[in-house]
Amino acid sequence: MISRLLLFGATGDLAGRFLLPALARLSADGRVPDGLQVVGSAHQDWDDRTFRSHVATRLQQHAGDVPIEARDALISRLRYRAVDLEAAGSVAAAVGAFDDGGDAVDRPAVAVYLALPPVLFPAVLGALGGADLPVGSRIAVEKPFGTDLTSAVALNELLTRVTGGVEEAAFRVDHFLGMPKVQALLDRHAPGRPLTPVWNSASIAQVDVLWEETLGLGGRADFYDRTGAVRDVMQNHMLQVLTLVAMEPPARQTEGELHAAKLELLRSVRVCSAAEVPFRTRRARYAAGTLAEPGATGGRAVPGYSDEDGVDPARGTETYAELLLELDTPRWTGTRFVLRTGKALGTARKGVALHFRTAAPACDPGDAERVAADRLWIELDAPLESRQPGVQVTAPGERAAYGQVLTDLLSGGSRLSVSGEEAEQAWRIVDPVLQAWARNAVPLLEYPAGGAGPPPLEQTAGSARG
Repeated sequence: MISRLLLFGATGDLAGRFLLPALARLSADGRVPDGLQVVGSAHQDWDDRTFRSHVATRLQQHAGDVPIEARDALISRLRYRAVDLEAAGSVAAAVGAFDDGGDAVDRPAVAVYLALPPVLFPAVLGALGGADLPVGSRIAVEKPFGTDLTSAVALNELLTRVTGGVEEAAFRVDHFLGMPKVQALLDRHAPGRPLTPVWNSASIAQVDVLWEETLGLGGRADFYDRTGAVRDVMQNHMLQVLTLVAMEPPARQTEGELHAAKLELLRSVRVCSAAEVPFRTRRARYAAGTLAEPGATGGRAVPGYSDEDGVDPARGTETYAELLLELDTPRWTGTRFVLRTGKALGTARKGVALHFRTAAPACDPGDAERVAADRLWIELDAPLESRQPGVQVTAPGERAAYGQVLTDLLSGGSRLSVSGEEAEQAWRIVDPVLQAWARNAVPLLEYPAGGAGPPPLEQTAGSARG
């Protein structure tokens, strides 16, 4: 197990809200390697004491339920190195913070986590290629992995060079795979389960994968306005959920067979033609409205997305996206798969809805909730609501997910990593949609914040069935 963790972006939101709290919880549970060393690295000119004080504050905010002894134990392990992420020598110096003599073969492996804006990945990976990483080291890269198929292929080629062609050394993070209910998705239709006999197109007319949020932009304009809903969650999290729902369960759920089955499913997704995109996709952004918030009488008025600070309206960034897909597999021919995500909606939901052609079957308690005579709902994340207006709360499942990610990374696992081919296949699916949207082949609709969003495709796009 790797016992050295180098965290780039250690002063950022991802590290403060998720990664460091997850490490504290793992430490409290006795699930970190003996002698774990953690070096945090970022652009601030800090020393160890300043960084430890910063982390103590973040752990109080986001891991206050972890015993103080465990938090203090993690803090005592921390060291800090300032870094210029675009200077190869500076990146190499951060890697060298662990050095205790010997060459790369003799030194213990390092897990390098890039908790950074994606625009920095190429420069940092290039620098890591010359940093003499010890044998057995792993590099974790956050999503989104690239901005389109071309950039994802280039990023994969760079990772291959940096890791010497060892696929296991490249860890493309998709933390949503670590959510307990997401991990259980494959078990829903494993052999012998009550739903298995009806998990096919003969019984199921439509499958919805939903990621709907009540939160607006939340101060993330610098990232989100250059990303949008498709690149933020659909190309990665939602397509990964689709694979777990629709893939053929492997005979043995080894990591290799699991990745092979997911890749086979992604290859089966039929790409929309240019003529189909207007009928099979929908994009929109929220207009001014009112978001309901606990403790706020009458809700909270928010401006339209294009009026939010830091947003460039000319980019046409979508906050709502819907995509109708079909799979070329014997099991699913004739079933519609709808992926839908939106921000600033009236209701928060993350899950899978199964629309049966007749009455929905009985299932195990906790397996799914019957929401209509012909419909079952599988919840993937029970959202928490903040009692403080404008404050986003991290749900327990999301906190647990990052603990699983770090455990996988340090132990050499890859269950919560996306293979390079999976990432490229996911871009193959959404690239034609994004290109058509960039040509304004599909109108950019608007919906009031706090509402239900635009009419869904299943109500308006009858011609998409062909």
